[in-house]
Amino acid sequence: MPVDSAVEFKDVSFTYPDTKKAILDQISFKIKRGSWTSLIGHNGSGKSTISKLINGLLLPDSANNSRITVLGMTLNQKTVWDVREKVGIVFQNPDNQFVGATVGDDVALGLENRAVPREQMVKIVRKVLADVGMLDYIDAEPANLSGGQKQRVAIAGILAVEPKIIILDESTSMLDPKGREQVLKIIKHLKKEKNLTVISITHDIDEANMADNVIVLNDGKILAQGTPTEIFSKTEMLQEIGLDIPFVQK
Repeated sequence: MPVDSAVEFKDVSFTYPDTKKAILDQISFKIKRGSWTSLIGHNGSGKSTISKLINGLLLPDSANNSRITVLGMTLNQKTVWDVREKVGIVFQNPDNQFVGATVGDDVALGLENRAVPREQMVKIVRKVLADVGMLDYIDAEPANLSGGQKQRVAIAGILAVEPKIIILDESTSMLDPKGREQVLKIIKHLKKEKNLTVISITHDIDEANMADNVIVLNDGKILAQGTPTEIFSKTEMLQEIGLDIPFVQK
């Protein structure tokens, strides 16, 4: 696999156990390291399934020529834990991501699981909370935070374990416009500062318009892929599958 690829799918299919039809049907794509790629499509098109396949939460249907490669590692039962250490996912509902009594405790959880010495852990927690503008809330209870603040803390928890890839799985969909703007601004800054690969699964077409590349999914197939300008100029195609176009393109 080319060195500059963060993720590569080759002829990947996936079928959920309780269904006959594959949610993904022999899809292939590459995502460049350090890029921001948005996956868009209607509900059931396979977007979130892709995020779970990248992180090894799901494994693809068996096929001789099917392959998922993440950061140069072919994903399988032997490599799945190595892959997961490099991939962080921010999920849709921030309330489902908290287990610590305080913001600081929660961000430290991944470091505790890696047996990081306490002195080093405290420094890392303070640094990543500062990175997302939440250091002042280190002793706060997560339940008292706004949705946008919770997602920023979730991002800090992921940054603490130094991933190379961050997946935003509908992670701004439950936020108000201000919270969404704050989270995306932070992600954009961190991507540049840390050379992160960002993959956003989204219904928000304006969010997708911030990406370097866009992949359009429809009925388990890749319908189109290209830059936002290229994709969102295909207004008829997008409207046929029930997607809007960004305001700036209208």
